[in-house]
Amino acid sequence: MAGGSIGPAGVAKERAEQYQGRVTCSVIIACVIAAVGGALFGYDIGISGGVTSMDGFLKKFFHGVYEKKQRAHENNYCKYNDQVLSAFTSSLYLAGLVSSLVAGPITRIYGRRISIICGGSSFLIGAIINASSINLAMLLMGRIMLGVGIGFGNQAVPLYLSEMAPTHLRGALNMMFQLATTSGVFTANMVNYGTQKLKPWGWRLSLGLAAVPAVLMTVGGIYLSETPNSLIERGMRDEGRKVLEKIRGTKNVDAEFEDMVEASELANSIKHPFRNILIKRNRPQLVMAILLPAFQILTGINSILFYAPVLFQSMGFGRNASLYSSAVTGAVLCSSTFIAIATVDRVGRRLLLISGGIQMITCQVIVSIILGMKFGDNQKLSKVFSVLVVIVICLFVVAFGWSWGGLGWTIPSEIFPLETRSAGQSITVAVNLLFTFVIAQVFLSLLCAFKFGIFLFFASWILVMTIFVYFFLPETKGVPIEEMIFLWRKHWFWKKIVPGNPNDDTQYEERKGVGPYSI
Repeated sequence: MAGGSIGPAGVAKERAEQYQGRVTCSVIIACVIAAVGGALFGYDIGISGGVTSMDGFLKKFFHGVYEKKQRAHENNYCKYNDQVLSAFTSSLYLAGLVSSLVAGPITRIYGRRISIICGGSSFLIGAIINASSINLAMLLMGRIMLGVGIGFGNQAVPLYLSEMAPTHLRGALNMMFQLATTSGVFTANMVNYGTQKLKPWGWRLSLGLAAVPAVLMTVGGIYLSETPNSLIERGMRDEGRKVLEKIRGTKNVDAEFEDMVEASELANSIKHPFRNILIKRNRPQLVMAILLPAFQILTGINSILFYAPVLFQSMGFGRNASLYSSAVTGAVLCSSTFIAIATVDRVGRRLLLISGGIQMITCQVIVSIILGMKFGDNQKLSKVFSVLVVIVICLFVVAFGWSWGGLGWTIPSEIFPLETRSAGQSITVAVNLLFTFVIAQVFLSLLCAFKFGIFLFFASWILVMTIFVYFFLPETKGVPIEEMIFLWRKHWFWKKIVPGNPNDDTQYEERKGVGPYSI
């Protein structure tokens, strides 16, 4: 047992240079199948805005919004402002928030695969209910089941990808989740573009097709291998080593296996992960688990993706043109993820986040200026400025895709020690879905109140998060997932907070739950 005589202390020394192995077909296949979970999240983000702009859907469930939409004198920025309509979009994320906290203990005790299967099954049920909805209550119930699926999927899939991937490609393989998410957004936009012509029932097809990624995730989850980290944590060391040898393509995995064993010894001594995550040793990871997902949503990207058709119609685009424009932004987002996959393990996380932030700020300011000068009540943008707005929004989406889009999930999933990894990911998902819920619920009201200033509102948050990354986020590229603790001990700021000696008495008492917490 590493770490001295008083108790397990986790990984005692750095062994990264001793890690061996290669990228195997088994790990690629496993990561691709697991990443389909991201398609659930992406498909819903993309489908919601298109459906809520379809006349057949609005007539059936939100007749007041439909009538408001038809009034030519209505304020362009306020024509879709309706809290019940917002609740249709945002109810899913509130359900996801609650379910992600439930998913944490399940993922830790029963493994990552079980949570992936639970997520796919719940999403499938929700898709069926939504497609067959005959009243608003049924519609919202379907959304809640979709939210449960997203809560479980978003909790387990990033963890699964981080634990299965070899250290030198962890960023790229973890980006498979973002690639699946953006592919889901693009697919949903194309589905909406086709189904809006199928009046008045096209919206049912849009919502029902969510069953496709749900089936893929559920069936795929059944055949996935469990991660070696989870197997070892649950006492199945021999099976965990066999899986590790299989996914690394070599039997010489002693160094990586020893790190996992030491991490599991500490993990198994922790009885209350959510309480333990509050101790000083885990303070940096907790801060990142809260701020990174919050910042990801405060870029404004989800507002653009949920409400892209609504947003473009508010700007004066015709119905077909607005759906087409949102499909273009979805395609751009999907394509930009390949930039992140190609560069994240070469140039690192920090450079992508900072450069993406600068580009997003620039684009938000430009859109705000155009709308402030050329667009108001009862006005439409000219063709030239309409095209310019779409181009600038696409540039914003590109920057998000290579930076905060994937890294907002990748970094939190790779920085936590094993003993608090499931709890940490639950917090990440819960914060992400909380902010997604809030923004989804208030965006249409903010658009009505702030008008073009809504883009400056998001730009100011991007400035804050870019400064935060520059000063407080260390580079995690190439650092083994079980050795992240050494990274915080070397950082100029966090080394003042993280104890240098993992075996000090305070830390031991905190692990056993008998000492005072240093919060």
